[in-house]
Amino acid sequence: MGPPERARVRFSDCSDGDLAAGAPGVDRRRQRLVDLPWTWLRQVHGREVVVVDHPGAHAGATADGAVTSVTGAALAVQVGDCAPVAVFGASAVGVAHAGWRGLVAGIVPAVVEAVRRLTPGPLQAVIGPCVRPPCYAFGPDELDQVASAVGDTVRARTSAGAPALDLAAGVRAALAGAGVDRCDDVAICTVCSPRHWSHRRDGSVARQSLVAWMAP
Repeated sequence: MGPPERARVRFSDCSDGDLAAGAPGVDRRRQRLVDLPWTWLRQVHGREVVVVDHPGAHAGATADGAVTSVTGAALAVQVGDCAPVAVFGASAVGVAHAGWRGLVAGIVPAVVEAVRRLTPGPLQAVIGPCVRPPCYAFGPDELDQVASAVGDTVRARTSAGAPALDLAAGVRAALAGAGVDRCDDVAICTVCSPRHWSHRRDGSVARQSLVAWMAP
């Protein structure tokens, strides 16, 4: 089962170029990827969500989530290793930038609640490429913080046996806790994938994007 009929989502990769905010030529690359007015965000690992009431509204806002029920408004988050998340309802869509600090802050339920205010009925979600446990060694204190926020399913091990964070499991738990009916996961590790930018792998400041919108 895919997203609702009018919902659209696209995940970029390295072949689409650097989509980090402020990267040279980024406006041209955005339009080449999705030729609609973009609402892109200055992300701060918080729980602020903007409501987009016309295409392009709140572009450059300081937030980690955006929602809309407006046709033709492209909502975007930029990620290296954090999880890009899209939430879909029958007539609205939302996006979230979910790193471990965002999980603790509550960005996922904040986006779900904002989408629910715009559309009735069941919700679905999809998690895009992000760092996965074999590549995500994590300190015990920070791991305890995330587990306290979303549950012990985030506890994992790296390929070398060290404590790790399962970021996608944390997102799934947060979505389920917020009442999302279905969650799909592309199951791609940004650190392992040569097709994706990764700050943890090589210190890159380049970013890929998740873009979601409602079609007519």
